[in-house]
Amino acid sequence: MTIFVGNLPFSVTQQDLSDAFAKFGTVKNVKIPIDRDSGQPRGFAFVEMAESEEAKVIEQLDGTTWDNRQIRVSKAEPRPERNGSSFANRSERPR
Repeated sequence: MTIFVGNLPFSVTQQDLSDAFAKFGTVKNVKIPIDRDSGQPRGFAFVEMAESEEAKVIEQLDGTTWDNRQIRVSKAEPRPERNGSSFANRSERPR
């Protein structure tokens, strides 16, 4: 199961997150999205763990402080589906 971690300090690394979450079980993957323009972390991450460990992690870490920032930890929601290009239904517009 994938866990969303928000309001992270920009200095946090994948290893930092892996170490913090490993206290609660096996960390399968850590992803820190990077801003395309600046090349800097966007301040949130996704941590993949076993489902049985998810509730414990969320309960223990949500609202805790990391480098003077109160982090948010919750179950990651699936990304909404995109309809493709904004020009996809262009011919259907009334004229």
